[in-house]
Amino acid sequence: MPEAASSPARRAWRRFLRNRAALIGALVLVGILLAALVGPWISSHDPNRASDFAFATPGATHWFGTDLHGRDLLTRTLVGARISLLVGLTGAAVSVIIGVTWGLVAAYSGGRVDAILMRTVDILYALPNIIFVMLVIGLTETLLIRWLQAVAPSFAGSARLLLLFACLGAVSWLNMARIVRGQVLSLRHRPFILASQGLGAPAGFILRRHLLPNVLGVVIVYATLTVPSVILYESFLSFLGLGIRPPDASLGTLIEDGARQLNPIQIRWWLLAFPAGFLAITLLALHHLGDGLRDALDPRSDPSSS
Repeated sequence: MPEAASSPARRAWRRFLRNRAALIGALVLVGILLAALVGPWISSHDPNRASDFAFATPGATHWFGTDLHGRDLLTRTLVGARISLLVGLTGAAVSVIIGVTWGLVAAYSGGRVDAILMRTVDILYALPNIIFVMLVIGLTETLLIRWLQAVAPSFAGSARLLLLFACLGAVSWLNMARIVRGQVLSLRHRPFILASQGLGAPAGFILRRHLLPNVLGVVIVYATLTVPSVILYESFLSFLGLGIRPPDASLGTLIEDGARQLNPIQIRWWLLAFPAGFLAITLLALHHLGDGLRDALDPRSDPSSS
């Protein structure tokens, strides 16, 4: 079947397969996900169990070496990658749900509704994201988490993780809302939208059946590119002690632990190199995957459209 006669989805898939960097990024990301999900279960080392082999260098027994407490760094890196990816995917999901809904409603409603919704986005944009998240986490840590530690200690750890998800998701949807609004504004006066309105189709039907499918490609691409930014936010917060707490580990907390061991007397390089390298490879794979999806879903790169 000629490419011009095939469906848009098949043409996009073929363009994605021709993008070698994006394909390699997708394969690397699948490998990282499988390693993070399955690796800790099949590892012979408990990620939180201390041993007498503190600061063991990388070798046959401990491929990534051990930390201050003799814990296997490879297993802890895989566990940390699991948490960091969970935070990134959750933040991207929140960004999609809030941002797409906000942008669709603002652009399609227009007028006063659009002005109120987008001025709200502008106000939130004026707040430094990372400082806002740090402030919310700090206040909630003081007021809520400490109370939960006294009343329900077993729930305090989960509540802190949910709080981190909520805070990171609360600052990740603003760009998504603006992007979706711009796309919908360019589609709102197209003939197929005007025809649906003329036939009396309700607004919810038009948003769901016509506008949302036409912005889905942009949403998928931007969601893919949102995951690395949320992971970096989490890593930075954990580095500052506002994210994941011991004995749990994320890539950010492991990098923080490794940075503490850098001193002029003895450089235990593996404590920083392996978690930071794992994070860098993950972010690079996500970046190439997002770029590949953007090129594949861009109608201007479709040969049949020219």
